[in-house]
Amino acid sequence: MRLFTAITFEDQIKDSLWEAMEKLSFNVIKGSFTAKDNLHLTLNFIGETKKIELVKEAMEEAVSAANIKSFNLSIGGFGRFSRRDGDICFIGVKREENLLGIQKELTNRLKSAGFDLENREYKPHITLARRVRFAGGFRDDELASLIVNLSQKVQKISLMKSEHINGRLTYTEIFHVCLP
Repeated sequence: MRLFTAITFEDQIKDSLWEAMEKLSFNVIKGSFTAKDNLHLTLNFIGETKKIELVKEAMEEAVSAANIKSFNLSIGGFGRFSRRDGDICFIGVKREENLLGIQKELTNRLKSAGFDLENREYKPHITLARRVRFAGGFRDDELASLIVNLSQKVQKISLMKSEHINGRLTYTEIFHVCLP
């Protein structure tokens, strides 16, 4: 099973992110946009594993050890990572102490449980589209000015399963741990 840990969003946040994606689509020649129901903030990509119980234990231990209560997540600003096959476009997420704390603790617990995770710096972002090629004249700052800053209270971290259902990539929450 292909797994990752994440913060999921309320419908209101997904609706706002979807509006930003529609604005972005007017400036794109090609690209693969994230499905509205799949919008999330990845904490850790785990990959293929059958060790679901170990992941659940690591999540519970991380929440307990980090001693982080529910917190507000600030979302806003447009960015992109340049890639040869097209850019990855995203909405930024403020590098907030509680977010970084729970992500780091979760990373440490998952590694201790034997999972092989990436060793690069965590850059919180919400992926809107991949393999994007822009029409001429597109300016990042024009889109950024159209995106309203958003906020959501984070009350849980989720274990997500990634699978193709009827030819469509689908993310499904299979477990969560509530923040105190």
